[in-house]
Amino acid sequence: MIDYEKLLNFPIPEVRQRVTPRDAVFYALSIGLGQDPMDKRQLDYVDAHRALRVMPSMAVVIAHPGFWLANPETGVDAVKVVHGEQRITLHRPLPVDGEVIGRTRVTGIVDKGEGKGALLYSEKEITDAATGALLAVTGSTTFLRGDGGFGGPAGPVQPVHPVPETAPDITLDLATRPEQALYYRLNGDDNPLHADPDIAARAGFPRPILHGLCTLGVVTHALVRELGNYDAAAMKGLALRFSSPVYPGETIRTEIWKSGAFRARVVERDVVVVNNGKADFA
Repeated sequence: MIDYEKLLNFPIPEVRQRVTPRDAVFYALSIGLGQDPMDKRQLDYVDAHRALRVMPSMAVVIAHPGFWLANPETGVDAVKVVHGEQRITLHRPLPVDGEVIGRTRVTGIVDKGEGKGALLYSEKEITDAATGALLAVTGSTTFLRGDGGFGGPAGPVQPVHPVPETAPDITLDLATRPEQALYYRLNGDDNPLHADPDIAARAGFPRPILHGLCTLGVVTHALVRELGNYDAAAMKGLALRFSSPVYPGETIRTEIWKSGAFRARVVERDVVVVNNGKADFA
């Protein structure tokens, strides 16, 4: 069972990472860029012989502390952990080549009650190791499906962005690949839920699911393409809620409003997988 004070103050190791052009290219490939060989704009993210750009969503994997909730000392049932929400604020362009530091901490825990799980809020600050400049801040809401009823506070719960009632202004379909989760794991998120069929079954899924953060990457690609004309520096932040899993090989349809609101659904099952999205562009 969760010990509220212990988990709230859990010592998550600081991470130093040397980001290289290879890392930037691999990340972009792992979220699906490069699938259209005739779109030269995508080459700015996947061709190391060019003046590379970094996809803004790479902030979620840079200096990532790994699946720290799998540590038995957290008291969390790691098999039932699901990514619930993600937020990114970009202060400076992410480096193509340079050392960064990631400092992650728990910022809040909400007990939804016995049998209803818990919400864990965490935040990661990414700084330039050489200058100390703040590059980005990422915030996550993790749904601890097996850990409610430990006597923690019932709030506050962070609000979400409303979805417009009008039809979206832009719709874009981007395919995922059957082996995409296996590639994406190499960015540092090695939760076996995304690779091992037995672990997926124990978690209640018929097969391994795509990382929520890989889904976020696919949606970020759609947003940068449609709202930023492939200029990564134009994106200043985003927030979204994961509402249903994606299975590798499915097609993600991102529905975008010119206000920056967005959601996404799986075409094959017509299921909304990302909701309450809001992107900010300069």
